[in-house]
Amino acid sequence: MKNVPDTLEKLRETGLKLTPQRMAILEVLSGDTSHPSAQAIYQEVRSRYPMISFATVYKTLKVLEGIGEIRALTINEDKLNFDPDTSPHHHFLCRRCGRIIDVMPADLSVPQSVGGHKVDRCQVYYYGECADCIDSD
Repeated sequence: MKNVPDTLEKLRETGLKLTPQRMAILEVLSGDTSHPSAQAIYQEVRSRYPMISFATVYKTLKVLEGIGEIRALTINEDKLNFDPDTSPHHHFLCRRCGRIIDVMPADLSVPQSVGGHKVDRCQVYYYGECADCIDSD
């Protein structure tokens, strides 16, 4: 999320109530580079708000995705991860440690069309072993 006050305004426009629990979800996401899963976000928020439901967390994440404040990543077959950084970049999944890492290749240009189809955005995923895992061998 680029700007939390702007995000709050967009959420208000959707009609979603800005409860303390939803504000905590925004706090967890703000500046997070670990690409947390909905479950991880739920666990973090639940430590402060034990009565929060997973459904509230998931619905809030889907609304945030819908208004363009976060991106859902399908890089991991086991779970959906979320990225609050919506700027152009790719992702790398380490198959050993499971970490998702932002990758900034020299050319991030997205073609305007592919095979006659209009392109709005793209997500590129790389898979392998991260530098930390390779160095630990």
